[in-house]
Amino acid sequence: MEQEEDAGDVMRVIFMGTPDFSVPVLEALVAAGHEIAAVYCQPPRPAGRGKKDRPTPVQARAEALGLEVRHPVSLKGAEAQAEFAALDADVAVVVAYGLILPQAVLDAPARGCLNIHASLLPRWRGAAPIQRAVMAGDAETGVCIMQMEAGLDTGPVLLREATPIGAEETTGEVHDRLSALGARLIVEALGRLDALAPEPQPEAGVTYATKIDKAEARVDWTRPAEEVSRLVRGLAPFPGAWTTVGDQRVKLLGARVVPGEGAPGEVLDEAFAVACGRGAVQVTKAQRAGKGAQDARTFLLGMALPRGTRLGEA
Repeated sequence: MEQEEDAGDVMRVIFMGTPDFSVPVLEALVAAGHEIAAVYCQPPRPAGRGKKDRPTPVQARAEALGLEVRHPVSLKGAEAQAEFAALDADVAVVVAYGLILPQAVLDAPARGCLNIHASLLPRWRGAAPIQRAVMAGDAETGVCIMQMEAGLDTGPVLLREATPIGAEETTGEVHDRLSALGARLIVEALGRLDALAPEPQPEAGVTYATKIDKAEARVDWTRPAEEVSRLVRGLAPFPGAWTTVGDQRVKLLGARVVPGEGAPGEVLDEAFAVACGRGAVQVTKAQRAGKGAQDARTFLLGMALPRGTRLGEA
């Protein structure tokens, strides 16, 4: 009973999300006592060596919770929109779903659609807000609970909370913290929905978090150490920044700025410090092709990198 009181009135909720980031949000809504009318997520896709269809993290968790799962390829058709509206929901909660919602879908729930966005809007609207914040060297990021409208992450904000980005934090670490924060904030928002005043986003400060392009992932050792560190941390754990050691590709999954100088890409010591265009970074985590990720010390036991080795050269 206490959980339901914390959540305010019980609402009939359509949940829309797909990746790991969305799972704690679904769990929090269930724990708060809300009625989940249906769960929408992306369809299963081929994965693994056998290329068998694998359900998304949200589908797997929803089915374990005994919830109805739907994964339409599109919501643009009249039939899909009618099925959505027939759920007669109070609200839809959307978090990293992966499909654009047509206006008919946005209008269907009685209280509209609420989006959990992993940035401090209007900064980093779009597909990759956590990676872009880390890669840009932002001092903080956060979560916004936003009323959805037709534009890309343009709706008014109901709740926001900031969190600092640590000097050595990776996207993976920030991702997990923001996921938990989003889960807490959406339960709070549903519990106080009538009392929350929508705050229009300011026009100043708008930036867009474009999807990560594979071409961005190769480390350019001529860049300053701060930029290299941010790239490595921003792309960890996925897709992973990479460099070459001879003809082998190596993913770099953790880095910190350290004192040092040398030719760009030159290994400076036995602790995996590498010279950049200005300054140096110490690689703290790396991964060879076909192997798991390893801390730097373990990695160097399997791949010796003597001082003077040049990374990034074929």
